[in-house]
Amino acid sequence: MTEVNRPPRVGGWTRFVTARPRLSLLVALLITALAVVAGSDVADRLGSGGWEDPKAESTYATKALEREFPDSQPNFLLLVDAGSASVDDPEVAAEAKRLAERLAAEKGVTGVGSYWQSGAPTLRAEDGREALIAARLAGDETAMNKTLDRIAPEFRGTHGPVDVKIGGIIAVRHEMQAIIQEDLLRAEMIALPVTLVLLVMVFGSAVAALLPLGVGIVAILGTNAILRGLTEVTDVSVFALNLTTALGLGLAIDYALFIVRRFREELSTGATPLAAVATTLRTAGRTVLFSALTVAVSLAAMMVFPQYFLKSFAYAGIAVVLLAAAAALILLPAALVLLGERVNALDMRRLFRRGKAKPKGEDSAADTAAEEGAVWGRMAALVMRRAPFFAIATTAGLVLLGLPFLGVKFGTADDRQLPSSAESHVVQQHIRDGFPGSPGGGLEVLAEGRATETDYAAYKERIADLPEVLRVDGPLVQGDAAYFTVLPKGEPVDEGAQRLVGDIRATDAPFETSVTGTAAVLVDTKSAIADGIPWALSFIAIVTLILVFLLTGSVLIPLQAVLLNALSLTAMFGAMVWVFQDGHLSGLLSFTSPGSIETTLPVLMFCVAFGLSMDYGVFLLSRIKEEYDHTGDHTASVRFGLQRTGGLITAAAVILAVVMTAIGTSRVTNTKMLGLGIALAVLMDAMVVRSLLVPAVMRLTGRATWWAPAPLKRFHERFGLSEGEPASTTALTAEAEPEKPEPISSPTRV
Repeated sequence: MTEVNRPPRVGGWTRFVTARPRLSLLVALLITALAVVAGSDVADRLGSGGWEDPKAESTYATKALEREFPDSQPNFLLLVDAGSASVDDPEVAAEAKRLAERLAAEKGVTGVGSYWQSGAPTLRAEDGREALIAARLAGDETAMNKTLDRIAPEFRGTHGPVDVKIGGIIAVRHEMQAIIQEDLLRAEMIALPVTLVLLVMVFGSAVAALLPLGVGIVAILGTNAILRGLTEVTDVSVFALNLTTALGLGLAIDYALFIVRRFREELSTGATPLAAVATTLRTAGRTVLFSALTVAVSLAAMMVFPQYFLKSFAYAGIAVVLLAAAAALILLPAALVLLGERVNALDMRRLFRRGKAKPKGEDSAADTAAEEGAVWGRMAALVMRRAPFFAIATTAGLVLLGLPFLGVKFGTADDRQLPSSAESHVVQQHIRDGFPGSPGGGLEVLAEGRATETDYAAYKERIADLPEVLRVDGPLVQGDAAYFTVLPKGEPVDEGAQRLVGDIRATDAPFETSVTGTAAVLVDTKSAIADGIPWALSFIAIVTLILVFLLTGSVLIPLQAVLLNALSLTAMFGAMVWVFQDGHLSGLLSFTSPGSIETTLPVLMFCVAFGLSMDYGVFLLSRIKEEYDHTGDHTASVRFGLQRTGGLITAAAVILAVVMTAIGTSRVTNTKMLGLGIALAVLMDAMVVRSLLVPAVMRLTGRATWWAPAPLKRFHERFGLSEGEPASTTALTAEAEPEKPEPISSPTRV
């Protein structure tokens, strides 16, 4: 009996999601509407920092200095430009002093100081035409943003003989947050219509194309509501919104593509809509569930790091993955039952068929799938015939693409993340280029405990004798606390400045000391990342190995999946350094290279890209496993799996790459790197690793691919995923003989 003629097996889950399809969709619509309301102001509640380790020495020192010496931690700057005059001109000086007095009178502003008050040479440009007024905006990030919004219009612009620009770390972060929100809206406006066009090209039917888009929108809106709720109890980064949009569309489309394609294939065999949904959920549905779990595991690994920047991506990623899977496994089946054959309605491809009319029913989903799969089947056969060549050549190529990452330099996120025209970037660039001693780039040493002037003087002398020190200022004493400012000889975060952090921390003192400043934050961030990486990688590897074993019942396939997925990311990491650190293509892509990579970004990109690679890997492996369960023919199963999923995976990867590229049009460099880097990674994974390397390696490993010791086999038989019928004894016996690739031609079972 063929599978087409078998009575439908409608399990409990199918009955649950299809019992009241109209009611299910109505409830989903109401919940989505509530999510729109709940998440409407999420962007305004998100933070733009989160790169620091909250338990690091530098973080402690920064907070202590803010509390004890607020004047030492200015976060708001006014760049006063005297034009062709000198900042020491009496008229210019008088106006600058008035500005400083007005700023000091503003609510929420403390610690106002300026060149005209202190005469500090570091606050005056070397050409004498610009100088700084520095202050501190008090409160948390939300309070500081409100203060900035209120006072910035009052001080920005022309005031008598001077022109004033707004800068400082708060201005940088505030401007970054605003630009990200604007860029995200533009990315959505680009991605949604282009994605719809691509889906129509994939499905032909406009009705079928709208379903994945609907699932993605539900996932995005739901995640925004969840993030809004999380802001009530923890810090969440504004950058997480980009991941929400990208994964919400990308994964929802992946899952819906897989389910809708399988549903249409089942319909083409004559199955009823209910039977088609039952088979789809039993096969593609389980695969989607496994895929969602593997992606969620990769994203959850970021929870082991202390920075809320990384934790935010875990929050957003896990939420959007689970919501996308839930929508694909609950709402989509309900919609498919209601639509039935109408899922193929509004076939847009007929517009391009001129003089090629086909008899009714000939252009079925199965015919289309068979036509598309023929090319992939031939490719799989070619790759497996030349397996050693493709395995070696592909691996060597991927390794070569990743070599630039060996020269990676880690740094901190600063104003150069912003476009060169951004006001706060302009201010910081003027300071870097025109002011002496890298103001704002020094190290600050907090001393706590009873001490005498002699103790402070001796400690200051020991610090001044360190090889990387240009100058030591201070101490400024208040009670039992004091602080020193140490200026390094080189750049604020170069290798010398980082070594200086360690040297200062190792210097003996008769009191407790802690060091902060840009270089100290970088040192502590690198240390936190290094401590977390082994735990994150172990978590990803172990859980992924378990999940893939449950899917395949093999010991070797999970190992292959982890190693080949990691290999697929080499091009992304190589491009990260070659393009964004070294500055190649900076003109074409419109960004300013700081000469380093922000320390947390490789971790983020690895977790996201690895999860997406596993997503595609699960799609391919599940179809290979399903065929192997039916036939026991390893080589034919690999070819069948690629034939049935090659086009689907490529289409999903192209659509996700479009979404990520739209995100990559952002004017913020980190977001640009995230979007374009992951777009490259998913394309390399789908078009190189899944198409060439996986079938080549599986052909080389042969029957051993499916081996597992007897105890694990029994475990898999009881708890694992088995979508197909067990292979017959004859088929299994035949597997022992030399494998011969056999053509697969339009099987009735799909």
